[in-house]
This record gives sequence, structure tokens and C-alpha cells, in this order.
Amino acid sequence: MFEERNTSATIPPPLKIPAEEILNGGRQMILPMLPLRGLLIFPNMITHLDVGRDRSINAVDKAMLQDENLLFLVMQKDSQKEDPCQEDLHQIGAVARVRQVLKLPGGAMRLLMEGLWRASLDACIEQQDYVLAYLTILNDQINVSELELEALRRSLTNCFEEYARTSRKISPEAIMAANDIRETGRFTDLVASQLHIKPEEKQTILAETCLNKRIEATMEFLCRELEIAKMEQVIAERVRKQIEQNQKEYYLREQIKAIQKELGEKDERIAEAAQLRRQAEEAGCPESVLQKLDKELERLAKMPPMMAEAAVIQNYADWLINMPWNKKTKETHNIKRAESILAADHYGLEKPKERILEYLATCQLTGSLRGPIICLVGPPGVGKTSLARSVARALKRNFVRMSLGGVRDEAEIRGHRRTYIGAMPGRLVQNIRKAGSINPLFLLDEIDKMSSDFRGDPASALLEALDPEQNNTFVDHYMEIPIDLSQVMFITTANVRENIPKPLQDRMEIIDISSYTEEEKVKIAQRHLIHKQFTEHGLEKGRLNISENTLKIIIRDYTREAGVRELERHIAKLCRRVSKKLVAGEEGPFVVNEATIQDYLGIPRYHRGKQDKQNRVGVALGLAVTQVGGELLSIEAQTLTGNGKISITGQLGEVMKESAQAALTYIRSISIKLGIDDELTQKTDLHIHVPEGATPKDGPSAGITLASALASQLSGRRIRGDIAMTGEITLRGRVLAVGGVKEKLLAAYRAGIKEIILPQENEKDVEELPANIRSKLTLHLVDNMSQVLELVLC
Repeated sequence: MFEERNTSATIPPPLKIPAEEILNGGRQMILPMLPLRGLLIFPNMITHLDVGRDRSINAVDKAMLQDENLLFLVMQKDSQKEDPCQEDLHQIGAVARVRQVLKLPGGAMRLLMEGLWRASLDACIEQQDYVLAYLTILNDQINVSELELEALRRSLTNCFEEYARTSRKISPEAIMAANDIRETGRFTDLVASQLHIKPEEKQTILAETCLNKRIEATMEFLCRELEIAKMEQVIAERVRKQIEQNQKEYYLREQIKAIQKELGEKDERIAEAAQLRRQAEEAGCPESVLQKLDKELERLAKMPPMMAEAAVIQNYADWLINMPWNKKTKETHNIKRAESILAADHYGLEKPKERILEYLATCQLTGSLRGPIICLVGPPGVGKTSLARSVARALKRNFVRMSLGGVRDEAEIRGHRRTYIGAMPGRLVQNIRKAGSINPLFLLDEIDKMSSDFRGDPASALLEALDPEQNNTFVDHYMEIPIDLSQVMFITTANVRENIPKPLQDRMEIIDISSYTEEEKVKIAQRHLIHKQFTEHGLEKGRLNISENTLKIIIRDYTREAGVRELERHIAKLCRRVSKKLVAGEEGPFVVNEATIQDYLGIPRYHRGKQDKQNRVGVALGLAVTQVGGELLSIEAQTLTGNGKISITGQLGEVMKESAQAALTYIRSISIKLGIDDELTQKTDLHIHVPEGATPKDGPSAGITLASALASQLSGRRIRGDIAMTGEITLRGRVLAVGGVKEKLLAAYRAGIKEIILPQENEKDVEELPANIRSKLTLHLVDNMSQVLELVLC
């Protein structure tokens, strides 16, 4: 806002100065001010202005009450400012006379203004509803001789005339008016007003009071605009020639089409479209595909050869033609053959094998069946992917694999729309085309490793493809035609069931594949792994002898996994060592046994079967399931002098921390039975720790283990070191069922623990354990925590 002043004594009435006196320069005036946004006015220039701001309208009204109808016009530095102060205005403006006022709808005005003189803004005085400006009228100064000034005038005239001829942006009236002006200063201002330059650049010319410098500045901008005008003329000429060339080519092309039509010939585009149509018919495309293809080929035939969209249509037509719409492989339903192939390729895995044989039996009875969607869930290395390959071989279906690990773009599944540059179908369609049949076995590997971001949710895009009720009309964004996926046999794999979205789980038949037992790993190594590595390393049979006992040592002391990948790597390491010795000139056969195994594989990494079974206070053995199978979990509890706080460490999840709180509450509720002083728990801090703190742990199955460790530490009684346990605990001491029983029992068996405490509700899960291992374990089935404490406390 402008500075408020008391103007009653200091501001004289507006000066009435004759024009002939003002022309002498140096005179002062007081006039209403009109700030301009994005434009300005030169002396001797007539232009229209639209006025809409209240203060500006009031300033115009005030000016119209005077005899001369004068206003001071000055441009704002920032055109967005609504109420500018003096710092927001340029120093130099122009005094102008209002020649005509026209009222517009909404209260605005349209003014016809005539610029009179340059003026310098000395001060601004804020009135009640407008602004007064203290002005000093400026006259032109000349620092050169008359001859030099005339030379500048002529140069400016010649340049202006050339610019007028080149740009064609100046009206003939303006050119005639310029030619009639004899005063150099007025001529310069007229030329500056006609230039199409920025308002700030025009303000630079307006602010220059030295006439010869003003001419030079005007010529500088004029020469720049002249160069731009010449360049625009060159570009326009080039565009005109190109348009003429295109019109010429179009005319000639139309003539060629007319001549070919008379001769009965077809042009290149039409011939190409006809060839694609013949290919589609030979490929046996369905009628719906042919109709869609005909529409695209009709567009292609009408397109010029160099049109970019032609390549898009050609690529789309190629995908339509080469999709295996009606191509099928003849599937075999021979159960005995499939059973022998599955048995030869994989040892164990009875559940998935049985499910595949059931599918074959059903197909044999019905003659046809929609492809099942099976999800194999299990730890890494147990043979999920290789099992899918064996199933494809047993069924004589083409096999394709698609890894979903790290996929986070929905377009990977459904494809891109053809409006995008470089659009392609989704990977489902790409792999079916790669398979060459509409009924392949499609493996979706690592389905639990998908994620989502701003590009969409690929898991949601898979819902339609994996739903047997609607995947017969799966629509890819690129193909735009329903594709029948009901004949595809989908097999998916995952490591953890919890990471698979629930809607996807609902559409699949999930088969859990547990970790291998030691005996199963030995059999797999003897039947498959050793022979495979001998072949890959060029070893003849008999060069290297690996006994069954040696394999057990490798499994126990050098591997820690649910599958057999690490075991295969160690067998490969043995083969490499033997290959090196053979190349060095040593003769075999080489025998790897308990005495020599460290020479080949180094110091053992693990010590399974050597579990410390000492009875200790506050240390309990629990059982857990990880991505590599079952694990033995040691839980420690320690008491410290304090005020009853409890701290839990070992990178535990929220569920496991809550289990620890529930266990402590239960132990305190039976403290009298255990002989624990209640004051002891109030004056003692408890610290619960689960070793291997770098590994995240979570779940409720450690509840009874936590309770046992706390009961032992608070009561001072030892816990048996030869017994492991698993089960969820409630505040009342009930023991609830848990998952992963088979893996946990196998982990205890590998560690040499023969007695295990299980929830009573998990009795049915024990049957999944191999009979030879089940017979060597002593299982205590409990349904209350009191039974657990009777078994574990010494």
C-alpha cells in the first residue's frame, strides 16, 4: 500500500500548465496515477486501455474532472501485484490525455489514451480512493552533432522499413504515419511502440531520455527482431515447400492408385494386407480374430507408406496371427506312464504327485477337464520348479515358466494398451505364444514375491487369469480380444503362504511341500545329484566314491536347509577337487569318508546332532519354522534387581512379544504353586532373549517355551535339556495348536532331541511324519500348561 500522508497543507491543487511551457521540460505536475500491468504508452502514441481496478477507475474519474483530462501512466514491475506501492513501479512513465471513455459491463472502462510527455515519478501520495503522483516532466537530451543524429535517424528509418517489409506485422497506416513524422524523438517513439518485444524491453526505451541513445537502443531491438523475422520467413518457406511436396506426392500416389486400378494391380499396402489375411486363414484363427484383423488391415491399406502407425498395426497383426488360438498338444492320460516319470524324477513329494495322478484319472474318465490351478508352497530347494517340469513331461504338454519375483507393474501381466509407444502384450500372452499351444503347463514361479506400487497391483491382475470360472475370456490390454486360458494348466510356487494375497489363495489349490528328511536327502543324492554332478564335471563312474555315511555327514555338518541345493553344491565341490587331482596326474579312485571329508570340504559349519542337553535354569528349547525348514530355538530368561519391568530382545515380532506377556501373566497367576514369592516378581526385572538376534522371529508357537523359561528362572528349578516344545499359550494356561509340526519334529530329530511336547490338537499332524522317524520320537500331547511344567521342570 502507498504511504498515507496528511495532504491538507502540503499538496497543492493540480497544476494547470500550458503545453508550450511543458515542452521546455523540468516542470513538475501532480496528477492521478494509473498503474499498468504488462503494457506501457509512449509519448505521441494513441492506444486503448481497459481499466478494471477500483483505484484506477477512481483515478480516471478524478482526471475527467480536470480541464486537461490528464493521467500519469506507469508500468508495474510485477503484473500480478494487485495494490502496487512505489517500489513496485518503474521510475519513468508517461503523461497521457484521456480522449474517450467507454463504460463496459461490470463497472470496467475502456479508455482511448493519447501519450503526451515522458515523466519521472518523484513520489506517490495515497488518497482515499486513488493515488496522486508527483511528477517531473522530462525532455529529450542530445549528446551528438546534428549530422550524426540525422545519420542515426536515417539508419533507423531504413531498418524499420526493411522490418516492415519482412515481418508483415506492421499495418500500412503505421508505416504511412511514420513516414510523415519529421521530429526524430517522436519518430523513434513510434518505431519502438510498433516493435513486438517484451514490455520490459520497451520500458528500457521509454526510460532513456538521451535521444541518440534511445535511437541506438531502438535499433538494437529492431535489428534483433529483423533477424528473427528473416528466420521465420525461411522456416515458413521451408514448411510451404514441404507442404507442396506432400501435396505433390499425394497427387502422384492417387494417380498411381488410379493407374493400378485400371490395370487390375494392387499397391504395396493392399498387397501386404492381403498377405497378412491369408496368413491368418492358414493359421486357423477364430472368426472373432479374423473380424478384428480385417478392421486393422483395412486401416493399414489406406495408410501412406511412411506413416508411423502402420508399423503399430503390422506388429499387432503379427501377434494376432501367431497366437496359437486353436493349436493344442495331444495330452496323454496314461497314469502308469505319468507315475513312473514322476517317481523317476523326484523322490518323495507324495502329495503333489497324488494330486497330478488324480487329475489324469479324472481327465481319462470325462475326456476333458479345465486346467487345474495348483500352488506348491514350501521352502527353497525342495523341488517345486523341477516338479512342474516333470508334470509337463508326464502330460506331454509344452512347458513355459514365468518368474514373478520382483514384478510390480500390472502391465507385466495384462500388457500395455496400443496407444503407448513400444506397447507389448503381457507376459502371460507372450509365454503362451512362446509355448506354441493353447494348453501348455504354465509355471508361475515365486508368486509370493510380487509387490505393488503406483504402476498397479500385478496380484490383482492375476485374479482373472487364475480363476477357473472366468479365465476362458481373459483380456489382455494389447490384444483386446478374449483369450481362452481355461485349457492352460497353471502351477504356481511360493515359499511362504502368508505372503500370497488372500484372493489369490482362494483361487488356487494349495499343496504344502515340507522339508526333506535326512533319509530322503540321502536317497535324492544317490539317485540324482551324484550322477548329475559326475556328468557335469566329466567324472567316470568309480573315480569318486561317496558313501551313504559320508552323505549323512555332509547333510548334518555342512548344510542347513530344507531342500538339497546346498547338498548339491557340496557334492559339486567334491567333484571339482577330484577333477583337479586327476588333471594334476593323480590316479583314483578317490574315497571320501569321515576321515578325509575335511580335506575336501574344510571345517564343518554346523553341529547338528550335538545339542547341549544339560539341564539349566531359565533356558528352554523351543521349535520354530523358517524359510529353510524347522529350527531348534533356545529361549533364555534372566532376572535382575529392579521394579518388575520386562524386556524382550532377539528381533521378535509383535505376536511373539505378546506371547511373552501372556506367558508371564500365567506364571504370576500360579506363582504360589511354583513356590515363587509374589514380592520377588514385583522387585525383579525380567529379560527374555532369543539368540540369533539378526534373524527376525514371530508367531505364537513359542508361548509354552517362554512360559517354561520364566517359570524356571523365577522358581530356580532347572529345565530338562533333552526335551523340546512348541505350542501357543493363553492367559488361563491352555495350550493351543500351532502349524509346521512336521518341520519342527524333523528339526528336533536332526538335533538329537527325542522327546517333544506338542499341543493335543496337533495329534493329527504327527501322521505326516515318516513312520521310521515317528517311531524314534517320544511325543507328549498336552492341553494345559501345568502338564508342560510337570514334564520339563526338574
